[in-house]
Amino acid sequence: MLSAISRYGARVLPNTEEIVADCRSRGTLIQGPQIAEFEEAFARRVGGGRVITTAYGRMAFYYMLKALDLPAGSEIVMPALTFWVIPALAQAAGLKLVFADVDPATFTLDPDSFERAITPNTRVVVPTHLYGLPCDMDRILDIAGRHNLIVLEDCAHALGATYRGRPVGTFGQGALFSFQTLKPLNCYGGGAALVQSPALAERVAGFAYAEPWPSEERVNKRLFTGKLQRIFIRPWVFSISSFPILWLASWMGANPDVYLWEKIRTLSPLPAEYTERFPNVQAAIGLAALGYLDDWTRQTQAHARLVTESIADIPGVVPPVVPPDRTHVYYQYCVYGPDRDKLVVNCVRRGVDIETLHVDTCSDLELFGDARTDAPGARRAAEAMQIPVYSDLTDEQVQRVARTVRAVLSEAASGA
Repeated sequence: MLSAISRYGARVLPNTEEIVADCRSRGTLIQGPQIAEFEEAFARRVGGGRVITTAYGRMAFYYMLKALDLPAGSEIVMPALTFWVIPALAQAAGLKLVFADVDPATFTLDPDSFERAITPNTRVVVPTHLYGLPCDMDRILDIAGRHNLIVLEDCAHALGATYRGRPVGTFGQGALFSFQTLKPLNCYGGGAALVQSPALAERVAGFAYAEPWPSEERVNKRLFTGKLQRIFIRPWVFSISSFPILWLASWMGANPDVYLWEKIRTLSPLPAEYTERFPNVQAAIGLAALGYLDDWTRQTQAHARLVTESIADIPGVVPPVVPPDRTHVYYQYCVYGPDRDKLVVNCVRRGVDIETLHVDTCSDLELFGDARTDAPGARRAAEAMQIPVYSDLTDEQVQRVARTVRAVLSEAASGA
């Protein structure tokens, strides 16, 4: 019997346990020198600026907004397709949300829609490099410059991606990065702000470093949860644990995905776990993981090419679009095909777990009240499905994914 393949894969250091044990033995699990070392190394890796570590990538965004000290009534333009937490935190920081549409071909902010969304109260725009593909930064920067807007890049999915040879995160006044377990750099949680202005960076650091240190119990729980996650997505474990639930759900018309994600809610006041410092042990893991980042990215890109070559000739199927001036790191590999939900079900029944929507069509969410708007591009983008191409799949597993997806898509295209 073939083992099932999970939609998710975590990038895991071979010596994670040794790093954790070393921090324990030195008494540096929570506080220690690796935090500053990691911040400096990460800044070098992404091309300059100052890096400030945070409990979550989303909190890096929040601290940057607070540090800007914008006037009351300031508006922020965000893509309609993004993780709901980011616009919710913009609201919590006191800004008025305005959603702009996305280009359904690239899943990133549509510059024309962005420009139409600007009013005299607009102060900030957030280009989100969704799924690992950079936005059209030349056009966005041109528009932002003409309207004197601050650019804060959302690089949560895109560490290692480039636009015209330049790393994402270095185009605006600031950028956020995420180190959650499934992200390009896995520190088992946490994030960072990359800030170009020394004065603004100092204000961001003032917010981030004023937070209390997490308890050792909380950090131990985080590391244990991360260990369980990386165990349960191994093919043979996944095959006998989570996959049977997904397989059964495919026959019952159920959607267990709703239990995987954080509940959509207001973030004012901020949850307690958001307001703490980034611990040393996670910095130590991140410091070591930076040395593997390029290899992990190349492997993921190779897997994406193999899948693209396998499905690109199927009528009605559109693999990811990558403009020639950008590199894609494929945090998610998104494909359009006929009757998405049926395709997902048929892949799951053949042992390949496929995801539908990894983020949210925020322009449709009741949470955002008056900011809701018609965003046809985002709704179209929400119809894509995500195919696993992550770095720790073996060549044999990737070939199996490609064969399965091709067979299911071919059947759908032929009406079988």
